Amino acid sequence: MQLNGKSGDEIFIADGDSATCDALALAFTAEHFSVSTFMEGASLLIAVRERTPAYVMLDTDMPGLSGLDILKKIDARNYRAPVFVVLERGDVPIVVEAIKNGAFDFIVKPLDAENVVTRVREAIETGAGRGALNAVVDSSRKSPGYEKLTGREREVLAQIASGASNKEVGRLLGISPRTVEVYRARVMENLGVRNAAQLVRVVLSA
Repeated sequence: MQLNGKSGDEIFIADGDSATCDALALAFTAEHFSVSTFMEGASLLIAVRERTPAYVMLDTDMPGLSGLDILKKIDARNYRAPVFVVLERGDVPIVVEAIKNGAFDFIVKPLDAENVVTRVREAIETGAGRGALNAVVDSSRKSPGYEKLTGREREVLAQIASGASNKEVGRLLGISPRTVEVYRARVMENLGVRNAAQLVRVVLSA
């Protein structure tokens, strides 16, 4: 299904849930985007090879090819459009795997269509492309806060990089999952990153 907006910026939405596709399509169209929706991965792959959208919204839980499979097939790390990955839950291992395979950012269900559009719009208006994203990661690594991380905070970061969940990190380090969350929040503040996707990139780059 394709809905034509006024701006010429096209959004690809790939989600196995038709209700989610319809809700996001209506929200983006109201903001004057052109929207194409896909219910499974094969048709999305055909579309991304024919033309490049402004953004791709990709559900990891798709019929047939999974979202992670699609990230690999389109070589998302080098793809010309950012890919927002939609997750059923914010499990750290899945987030790490998605970021490793080129996901620009991630959003956890249930989705608020207005919030999703706002995040995409903000990314466009601030020019948040690959170069800008890499600059954020680079500045975070060079910031004084990076050097000030405690030994325990670095241990938590190392476990995040390996894809461990909060429960697994807590079990390995002998602390509660809640304490892991506190450490992660403190690290994000020290590094000046705004979301988990940026944090994962800083960890992986280190």
